[in-house]
Amino acid sequence: MGKGILEVQLIDAKGLADTDFLDDADPYVLIQYRTQERKSSICRGQGSNPSWNETFKFVVHSPSGEHQHKLILKLMDHDTFTADDFMGEATINVADVIALGMENGIGELRPCKHRVVLADGTYCGEIRVGVKFTTEMKEEEEEEELGGWKHSFRS
Repeated sequence: MGKGILEVQLIDAKGLADTDFLDDADPYVLIQYRTQERKSSICRGQGSNPSWNETFKFVVHSPSGEHQHKLILKLMDHDTFTADDFMGEATINVADVIALGMENGIGELRPCKHRVVLADGTYCGEIRVGVKFTTEMKEEEEEEELGGWKHSFRS
């Protein structure tokens, strides 16, 4: 199989627990796909209802086991003088989106809400995310699409 690009559209979150006592939380998201990690911008002063509207790209190599195609979104509260606080986590299984993309050239999960939970599974809000997977053609496939013209001059 080939490879492709997984695009993650991070839109917003609602109902997050505010971890700061004096000020509103300054949320950001750490997005992890396998060994790749991206960090969103920090939504300063937006508290429990932040809005990002950002897109992140991850390289996907030939799919293997279905359990390895999970997108993990860790919501964090940025703190200036102390360690950042964990606000919750959402997990999205993207195996079907990747499989559809491998078959059709593109697979998409339109933006929808996902549960944000704490380590013990307690619900603590929701995050809205969209996912799109697009395949990249291998060089041999690109050459074949020329209709054999390149091959006609070989001896």
